[in-house]
Amino acid sequence: MSTTETIQVVLDSKLRQAADRAARRKKVNRSALLRDALREYLKRERIQEMEERDRRAYEAHPQTDEEIRLWENETAWLEE
Repeated sequence: MSTTETIQVVLDSKLRQAADRAARRKKVNRSALLRDALREYLKRERIQEMEERDRRAYEAHPQTDEEIRLWENETAWLEE
């Protein structure tokens, strides 16, 4: 089970004001806004890391012409 912890975050005044305006627009408090933003950031980071891992793998072991033809045949129905 997840527990909630209180932490201190230092923001410059303009960023805090922008966060407060965004929180009001979303009808959430500042903490909820920052939690959501951090979750979204971490999700994007995880996706970027997976994409980079895949990119490196394909660079290290490129697909053969035969593999490419096999996938092209699998997707041919989409073009019809």
